[in-house]
Order: sequence, then structure tokens, then C-alpha cells
Amino acid sequence: MDHARGNPARETSPAKGYAPSHKGAAKVARFRLAVSFAKAVLDRRTELGLSQAEVAERAGLSQAKIARIESAAAFPTLPLLRRLAVALNASLNIAMDAETEQITFTSHPAA
Repeated sequence: MDHARGNPARETSPAKGYAPSHKGAAKVARFRLAVSFAKAVLDRRTELGLSQAEVAERAGLSQAKIARIESAAAFPTLPLLRRLAVALNASLNIAMDAETEQITFTSHPAA
């Protein structure tokens, strides 16, 4: 054991009775939701064969904003969700509870 580093066994296992803080759990849930949304946007954009710039133009956003959404670095507001759904010619479906989230784009039927 390297005494300068402390007890390695303790570093890898939580203390008895330890529970993650509510704030920490909320951050994890937000990140998980952002990643799920990012994947849904990327999958739909790829399905349509569109570039980030093309989606951005359709949604009235910058390409950089689409890149931040697809990398889970930004999470859009409700009005922006609608703009993305319209730009991706789809309905946005979000189902979530305490432990899971499911985010999908359902394409609109061809007119």
C-alpha cells in the first residue's frame, strides 16, 4: 500500500451507508437525458441523410447549436424541441420516469 495515497480499497468502494446526493443524482439524470436526446437527433438526421448545417437551416439555428445538441453539451427548450421535430419532419416522442427515458422521432407519412 502506498501510504501517501491513503487506502486504495476505500477509494474504490463507497462508505457503508453512503447514498449519492439528490443534487448528484439530478445531474446524472439530466446528463442521461441529454445523451438520449442527442442520440435521437443524430439517428434521425442520419436517417434523412442531412448534414448538421441542413438541419440547422431548417430549424433556424446555427450548425454549432446542432453540434452541441448532438454531443449532449446543450439541451433544448420546449420551443426548440418543436423546431427540431419540424426540421426533422417527425413527431418527437418522449417517455420518461425516474429510472429510464425513451426519446424517438417518428417520421411523418409521405403526403
